[in-house]
Order: sequence, then structure tokens, then C-alpha cells
Amino acid sequence: MKYDVLILGAGIVGVSCALHLQLKGKTVALVDRGLPGDETSFGNAGIIQREAIRPYNFPHNLSTIFQIALNSRLDIRYHFSALGELIRPLITYYHNSSNKIYPKICDQYEQIIARSLETHTDFIYQSNVMDLMGNNGWIELYRTNKNLDQAIKKAEEIQKNGIRHKKLDGQQLKILEPTINGDFAGAIHWLDPITIKNPGNLVKAYANLFQERGGDFFHGNALDLKQDKSNKEWQINDANGQLIQATEVVIALGPWSTKLTEKFGYKPPLFIKRGYHMHYSNIGDIALNRTVLDAERGYLIAPMEQGLRLITGAELTHLDAPATPNQLHEAEIIARKAFPLGNRLDKKIWKGGRPCMPDMKPVIGAIPHVKNMWCAFGHGHQGFTLGPATGELLADIMIGKRPKIDPSAFSPSRSFWY
Repeated sequence: MKYDVLILGAGIVGVSCALHLQLKGKTVALVDRGLPGDETSFGNAGIIQREAIRPYNFPHNLSTIFQIALNSRLDIRYHFSALGELIRPLITYYHNSSNKIYPKICDQYEQIIARSLETHTDFIYQSNVMDLMGNNGWIELYRTNKNLDQAIKKAEEIQKNGIRHKKLDGQQLKILEPTINGDFAGAIHWLDPITIKNPGNLVKAYANLFQERGGDFFHGNALDLKQDKSNKEWQINDANGQLIQATEVVIALGPWSTKLTEKFGYKPPLFIKRGYHMHYSNIGDIALNRTVLDAERGYLIAPMEQGLRLITGAELTHLDAPATPNQLHEAEIIARKAFPLGNRLDKKIWKGGRPCMPDMKPVIGAIPHVKNMWCAFGHGHQGFTLGPATGELLADIMIGKRPKIDPSAFSPSRSFWY
């Protein structure tokens, strides 16, 4: 089985790369150990975050840093056993979050975020899954006037970038979302983002579109990738032992990506922010209409087809570390006081890793010194948002077409350390 391109990883990024390369006339094989959309792409908040032009930066407030060091915050925790491996990437992350460097990173990041709605919407309509779209926008809740005022100031700053929002006081919030019982000072209603009621199924719909258009999907272990003796073809055997060959290969394995690329001499400083979620039944006849973030506590609740999905903040740890879902248990206690959370619906708590880079930007392009190997990973909190935009950018680079945005900021050849 011979193809132009072999793509390893069938999450939102890999599937989107497959679709865009297919549109460019390439024959494409997509390989994953599981089904499309069943890993990290399944467990997110389902928001296409057009407003997220400022990636999550490392706090510089000394009080916040002290709380993080004590592991006393709900929004971020860490495993002490992982600190030896994490310390250097985190120091660089802190450095890149400075007032001197961070604004430039935001300018670069905005280029690709700006493509998120258009590229997703194209695939949503081509896949005929408009029923997966929820109410537009999501709500960022604040408990204190001080933090609400600071958030409003930031929201007003990015209005010049075409990012729309509406300020809500406590009474307006209650009218918009009558099931919220917490004592909140107000909220910001982000108007542009699209919400998806089942992110995993959206990825599956994109994968089905890829196959309907002639693409092939195989089960296989990406870590078995090798080159033939002449180093002209990439090879992998699927789960049935069938040999799949391609001239070019794309690594889109999310948090597992560097496990493969390091075998070929490329290991950028990817680190993991783990998240957990659980679904709950709704209480009463009136449901939560929109995704809400309890910004001062660090958890999010999203109305999904499976129920109300409670999602935690970040846990810094090794990718394969045992689950420690204390964040979810603690968030649930707080959330039950403000939101209509009924019984737990899942048999076990879901966990997944967000693949992060210390400069907060994904890695998209040619892997240095390895001919015909490309990559698309490291999207941090925004892999679901940026999947189709990433596929568009990578496909243009691979065929030598001038991209809609400057790809240099996302180049795998860039320096990650300071």
C-alpha cells in the first residue's frame, strides 16, 4: 500500500492535516492505535476559541507563584516526582511569559487563531454535522469585582483585534443562565467562539469525510515507524501486518509526539499539562445553556451530549504518571454549590495530556535534518481549536504554496531555550 503521505495520529490535528493534504491532491494514509478522536481530542471543552489570541502564560505574580509552589491552587497542580524533568522547560516558560517577550508571542499566535473559525466551519458544513454545534460563545465568570474589572480591561484591549464580548453584571448573568446559583459579581460573554456538543464525534465526522473522499485509515503503532534501506520511503505495518509506505510522513501524535521524533534525533522540550473530566446529569428541567468557566477557581463546565462535563485545570506531570484526580474531586465540591450537577455518569474519571511548548506555540513544519518528515504538535490548551488551521498551514508548506500566515513562528527549527 503506497501513498504520498503517511500521517501518524488521528486526533483533531492529524485528521485535519489529512483532509487538507487530500484537498491538495495528495494520497494520504492515516494511522492510529485507536479510533479517530478517542484520545486528547475527546476530552476537551469543545470550544473553538477564536478569542484566545493570548496563550496561557506563566504567572509572574509572586503570591500566585508561592501558591503554585505549595501545590495549594485548584487550577494548577504538579507531581513532585516530575519536577526534575520539568524545571528547565518551566523556567523557559516563565521567561517567555515576561512583559518583554509575551506580547510578540501573542502577535504570532493570533495569526493562526484567526484562522480557527473559518477552517473549522468549512469542515463542519462539509461533514454535515451542524447539529453538533451548541450555542455560540461561552461565559467567563468572576466572583469578585476586582478580578472582573481586570478581566474586562483585558477584553476591551483585544476588541481592536475584532474579538467581540459582552459584559454581564450579576443580574444579567442570572437572566442569561438562570441555573447558576453562585454569588458571582458578573461575567464576560465571549460572542465569537463556536461550541461543540461532542468534540470526539466531531473529529470522527472529519475522519469519515476524509475516508469518503478516498482516504484510508489504519490501526497501527506509530512508534514502529521506520525507513526502508534506501531511506526513500517511510514504512509502518498496520495491526494486520499489512505494509504501508509513503514518501512523506507527518507526526501528529499530540503528547506522544516526541516519543517518536526523538528516535530520529529531534526532541523539542514538550511538556504535559494533564486534565481530568467527568460527566454529570442535570438537575431539574432547566439546563445550563452555555459553557462556563469559574475563572477564580479554575474549572469549567460544558453542556455536552453525554451530560454536563466538568473539566479541571492543569496538572504538571509525566505523560504516563498514575492518575491523581484530586483537582476534579475538589472542583466538584465547589461546582455543586453554583451549578445544577446531578449524579456522576461516567464509570471512571477521564484523563488526558495537553502537549505544551515553553514558548506557548505549536510546532508545525519540517523536522530538521530528517528528509520528508513533518510535524504538527505542541498546541497546549488549543489543539481542538487549532486543528484545521494547523492542517491548512502544514499542507501549504508541504506543497510549496505560500501560506496565509507566516509559518516561521511555528517552525520546528526555532530555538526553544533562552
